[in-house]
Amino acid sequence: MNKENPFKFGTVVDGIYFTNRTKELSAIQQSLNSQNHLILIGPRRFGKTSLVKKVIKAEKRKSVFLDVQLTNSVEDFAAQYLKRIYSIYPLGKIRNILKNFRIVPNINLNPVSNEVEIQFQANLETRPILEDVFNLLEKLSSQKNKPIVVLDEFQDIKRLDKGIDRILRSVMQNHQNINYIFLGSQESMMREIFEKKKSPFYHFAQLMYLKKIDRDHFTTFIEKGFAKVSVNSKEIAQQVLTFTEGHPFYTQQLSYLVWNLLNNKIKKENIVEQAIVENIHIHDLDFERLWLTFNSTDKKTLTRLSTNNRSPLSAKSANKMNIKASSTVFSSLKRLMKSGYVIKTSGFYEIDDPFFREWIVLRRK
Repeated sequence: MNKENPFKFGTVVDGIYFTNRTKELSAIQQSLNSQNHLILIGPRRFGKTSLVKKVIKAEKRKSVFLDVQLTNSVEDFAAQYLKRIYSIYPLGKIRNILKNFRIVPNINLNPVSNEVEIQFQANLETRPILEDVFNLLEKLSSQKNKPIVVLDEFQDIKRLDKGIDRILRSVMQNHQNINYIFLGSQESMMREIFEKKKSPFYHFAQLMYLKKIDRDHFTTFIEKGFAKVSVNSKEIAQQVLTFTEGHPFYTQQLSYLVWNLLNNKIKKENIVEQAIVENIHIHDLDFERLWLTFNSTDKKTLTRLSTNNRSPLSAKSANKMNIKASSTVFSSLKRLMKSGYVIKTSGFYEIDDPFFREWIVLRRK
C-alpha cells in the first residue's frame, strides 16, 4: 500500500515516468545543436511537450515556452512572449533595450504574486510590436548562450491576425542566436504553414512527425511498472496496449488505474477490463454530454470508427454508415480531427480517446 504508482498522465512527464523516445530525443537534440529550427507535429496528448522539455532540460539552455492557443490577440501574444523573456534575463538589461521600443508596453509588478504583468495597448500597429519584442531576445542572446523558443499549437497563429505569419517570418529569418521549435496538433494546418510554397514559413524548419511510442519499448516500460504488484505483468501490459492501441496518454492513464487496483489487492483475472469499465462509468455523463454535441453525420462516423478503426473513406464504408458520399465522410473526419476527437496514425483514422470509443460500443449493445 506504500508503493508509488509508476505511471503518470495529464502533466508533463519526466524522469522515471518518461517512456523511451530515444530516436526522437536524439533527432531534436541534433536540431537544437545546429543552426536549424524544428517543426514537431503530433496529435494532442502524444507527449510533444514532455519530449521537448526533456531535451531542453538536458541541454541546460534558457528557454521560452508559449502556447499560442491561449493567447487572445497579437498584443496579448507579444505581451506573453515578453513576460517570459523577463523571467529568464536580468531586468536591468531588458529595460535598457526596452527604452528603444517604438511602442512601449505597460509593465507592472503584481504585489500579490510578485510576477511581472505586461500589456500592450490594443488597436495599435502590430508590426513594430512584434518586431521589437522578438528582436529583444536576439539582442539578449549570443552563440554561446542560445535560448530555445517553443511556440506550442502554432497552427493557431493566423487566428490572431491575417498577416502575422509574414511579420514573424521576416523577423525570425534574421535571428542567428535562437533555435525555434514549432509544435502543432493539427497536421493539415501545420503543413499548410510550413509546406505550402506560397506560405511565408515555407521550408523554414526541419519537419518531424511524432508517432506512437514503439510497442516493444512501451511493453517493456509497462511490464516494469507492474512487476512489483503482479506476477502477470507481461499479460497485463499486452492487454493495456491492445485497448489503447499505444496512445501515450491513455496507455499511461489505463496503466495508472490498473496499478491502483492491483496495489489495493484486487487480483481479478479481468483486472484491465475492470479498470476500463470503472473509468467509463466515472465519465459516463461527460461522454453523454459530448455525444450530444455532434451532428448526425459525425455520430455515424464515430460509430463506424468505434467498431472498426479502418479508414471509412471508401464508398463501401460510406454506404455502411448510411452516408451518401465519401466526400461527406471526409468532411466529417476533417471536423472531428480539427476538434481532436479523431486522429490519423499510420494512414488510418481512429477515435483519440479509447474510453470514449468503448463507451460508444457499450451504449450500442
